[in-house]
Amino acid sequence: MTAEATVDRAPAAAPSPGRLVFLLGPAFVAAIAYVDPGNVASNISSGARFGYLLVWVVVLANLMAVLVQYLSAKLGLVTGLSLPEALRERMSPRTRIAFWLQAEVVAVATDLAEVVGGAIALNLLFELPLVVGGVITGVVSMVLLAVQDRNGQRTFERVITGLLLVIAVGFLASLFVEPPSASSIANGLIPRFDGGDSVLIAAAMLGATVMPHAVYLHSGLVRDRHGHHTGRRLKDLLRATKFDVGLAMLLAGAVNLGMLLLAATNLQGHDGVDSIAGAHAAVGQALGPGIALFLAIGLLASGLASTSVGAYAGAMIMQGLLRKRIPLLLRRVVTLIPALVVLAAGADPSQALVVSQVVLSFGIPFALAPLIRLTSDDGLMGEDVNSRLTTTLGWLVAAVIIVLNVALIVLTFSG
Repeated sequence: MTAEATVDRAPAAAPSPGRLVFLLGPAFVAAIAYVDPGNVASNISSGARFGYLLVWVVVLANLMAVLVQYLSAKLGLVTGLSLPEALRERMSPRTRIAFWLQAEVVAVATDLAEVVGGAIALNLLFELPLVVGGVITGVVSMVLLAVQDRNGQRTFERVITGLLLVIAVGFLASLFVEPPSASSIANGLIPRFDGGDSVLIAAAMLGATVMPHAVYLHSGLVRDRHGHHTGRRLKDLLRATKFDVGLAMLLAGAVNLGMLLLAATNLQGHDGVDSIAGAHAAVGQALGPGIALFLAIGLLASGLASTSVGAYAGAMIMQGLLRKRIPLLLRRVVTLIPALVVLAAGADPSQALVVSQVVLSFGIPFALAPLIRLTSDDGLMGEDVNSRLTTTLGWLVAAVIIVLNVALIVLTFSG
């Protein structure tokens, strides 16, 4: 037995605090999907219409996100493959193409929500026409992607994490001006509904929480950041990834909860808060222009960061499934066009956000089910295969999300 092999089998010590910080990053990029403009619309609508009733949905959604994103990261670390690459090895050519096509539809829907959100924010901040705001959002996202292309993933992670912090400040600032009721928050942790409309909003919040592109992307992010390792090094990375995912999802969950509490505390009874622009105006009336400005800046950071991450994910999916690589900036232009067409056609931006979330829901099973099946395969994962409890929880999470997405689709088109 070699000395290297002996070390490889030694018990893995926890990474030092300094080393742990150095290993953080990929999960914060994936977390952007959880605070995109679609989440803003559903969480603010929930708080404005039902107060603290659906606080429990935000908490449950965040717990689901922790499990799903960790499984995605674990797949990339253990196998050295992104989820799309792992699927390619197990699919026939026709199946790969069909799978890629549905993923591209989901990518377009994702970009639609994020560009529209950025356009709304620029309209609120500078009264720019929505189409102009959409173009600016696309151009800035190209700059962010160029940073990744030229300076590498770690620099991109830092930029996106910075935008995530801006989002957090933008949506949490109001809680310091008008703190929510602690007893009301505690009461909102009790799972319950209040009529069919609350079920619809809960489905939009929980059913569309786990974004397909974030599931695909995270496996590739950790692989590209850390490489493929075994033994003690792998154990260290898996342990660090738990912290990465936990911290990132905690921040994203706090932002989502902050959105709901902002609306529940300040927007109930206001007219016109069923749109982001209406909510922004109501916040300005209730808390002053400063907090409304923070809200708009947070929304802008959300749109810019999420559309950049979405384009990055789309390129990784295409490369993984088809072994085809096109320049990131060219892909950015192609996926931007449908969003600009929708804005130019004069479609209601808030309604466009709702429709995009419905389209996204179709892609959830295609990402979740393969992820759980692959990470439960001991031939692929070896000693890091999911435990029976983890597999059971994974399938339960997948079932809940899929059922709620079906409910979202049915209630949207029957309402």
